[in-house]
Amino acid sequence: MTAHLTPDQLCAHLTARGIAFARMDHVAVFTVDESKTLRGTISGLHSKNLFLKDKKGRLFLVSARENARIDLKRLHEVIGASGRLSFGSAELLMEKLGVTPGSVTALAVINDRHGEVTMVLDANLMTGDDMNFHPLVNTATLRIGRDDMLSFLRGTGHEPLIVDLPAPDDGQNG
Repeated sequence: MTAHLTPDQLCAHLTARGIAFARMDHVAVFTVDESKTLRGTISGLHSKNLFLKDKKGRLFLVSARENARIDLKRLHEVIGASGRLSFGSAELLMEKLGVTPGSVTALAVINDRHGEVTMVLDANLMTGDDMNFHPLVNTATLRIGRDDMLSFLRGTGHEPLIVDLPAPDDGQNG
């Protein structure tokens, strides 16, 4: 098995491919609520990321706007999964994506070299505003543009499935 990339190797990969990003190191944040303490210092859209599996063992990485309401009882209908979805274990997350809970990120598909994980992106992240994701650890955030993110995902062999995940109208959608 090939070793998983480190955050520095991920950043070097992005740079080598001409993918622009801005990195900000910060205290560890494990949840969306904890990450809200960084608002004002990190601009752009903030994400939440879920590592899921369906009844047949297919794996999905869902990256959504931080305020998206993700109904795990119905999400399988939207993304074409077999039956209800459940969270993948910490061990499976490390094996397939090389990250730990609290550090789940769309950028982790770089470690899915066998294409076993389906990348699902919330259409509400694709507005054209820069997006924010952890660079494989929860002690930093990378701000990356939509086109660069799509280029990165496609370059890893992960054509994203873009779906509309509802979010409340709380002033964070505009």
